Amino acid sequence: MGLLDRRIKVVLAANFITVAARMSLVTFLGIYFVREAGISLATVGLAFLVENLLRGLAAPFFGALSDRVGRRPLLLAAALVTAAVLPCFLLVSGPASLFAWSIAMGLASAVKMPVGAALLLDLAPAERRQSVLALNYTVLSVAYTLAVSPAGYIAEQGYGLLAASSAAGYLLVAALYAFGLRGPLPMEVSQREPVMRAALSASRDRVFLGFAAVAFVFPFSMGLVVTASPLFAAQSGLGEGFIGLVLGLNSIVVALLALPVASRMEGAGPFRMLGAAALLVAACFACYAWIPDVRAALIAGTIVFSFGELVFSSAVPAAVARLAPAGRRGAYQGGWTLVSSFSMGSALFVSGLLRDAAGWRPAWTFYAAATFCAALALLLLRNWFLRRSERPGER
Repeated sequence: MGLLDRRIKVVLAANFITVAARMSLVTFLGIYFVREAGISLATVGLAFLVENLLRGLAAPFFGALSDRVGRRPLLLAAALVTAAVLPCFLLVSGPASLFAWSIAMGLASAVKMPVGAALLLDLAPAERRQSVLALNYTVLSVAYTLAVSPAGYIAEQGYGLLAASSAAGYLLVAALYAFGLRGPLPMEVSQREPVMRAALSASRDRVFLGFAAVAFVFPFSMGLVVTASPLFAAQSGLGEGFIGLVLGLNSIVVALLALPVASRMEGAGPFRMLGAAALLVAACFACYAWIPDVRAALIAGTIVFSFGELVFSSAVPAAVARLAPAGRRGAYQGGWTLVSSFSMGSALFVSGLLRDAAGWRPAWTFYAAATFCAALALLLLRNWFLRRSERPGER
């Protein structure tokens, strides 16, 4: 990519540590709550869903607030609050305290996704935004891969030690925001209107709503691959070790290829290849549905999905940035976070309903057909989205 702005490197480092600190703990929280706190798996799943949905609902407000007060104060405050709240899972002793902790975590984490994305977009040159987003996605994938394995060994020594290491990670993130991002940061001047009205601006934008109505298949498919495909494979007789190995291939492919793919695509704009990405996602679900051998289906489907993810992981947030009017970048990233959170959060729930009604193979066939329709819509509307996203100056 050539030389990066030093502040972009600081944000990427903060994002790396954030994902490592969070996912090293979250990956094992289900085990802790069920085994150590004695809470039912259904209750734990519901609490996680509440956290995810609350994060999505609060994201537009915090995104719009960052358009008004700046990105750095909110990101710094969120890191400090998370460092304080996250270790409190050790105090959870029943459903009531679990839901209280999940609500607090949902509100704290609602800042990071929209405001962090808006800050990267503020710092990146307009013609290099998709590459910067792809680099960020690569950083997140590597952070997750590197953090989970040692975290398992730390958890075996005690969850208190794991909590302390995660909290220390968030304190380090706060220090990076406080001392690594000194001085004024570039940001479009927000329109002087009530924050709540700005937070709802994306929901009044018909172009954004049209884009979200078809592009939601990307976070929904991510939820299916991450949460539903392992369950499908396990109930078909595959072991957790094999499932984890196959899903790990996804992170490797994305980490190696996301940046060069985005660099090749960004000259044509973010909308051009989204239809092709959706076709690959549909092909992934078709593999799950129609390949008789479950091992082969899981391997083929996951690899095909990885190539679709290479495109949409950077193209979707870049597209949302183009759709945002001046001064509302944070609000629109928050609006997309809402769509993404609901889509990912509902994937396992919808899968359970379809599996119980028809079985896994028909459910995957349905997902393949629905995603294929979304792909056709994205292919047919890509030039329309591009024209409607154009405005004078940089978006």
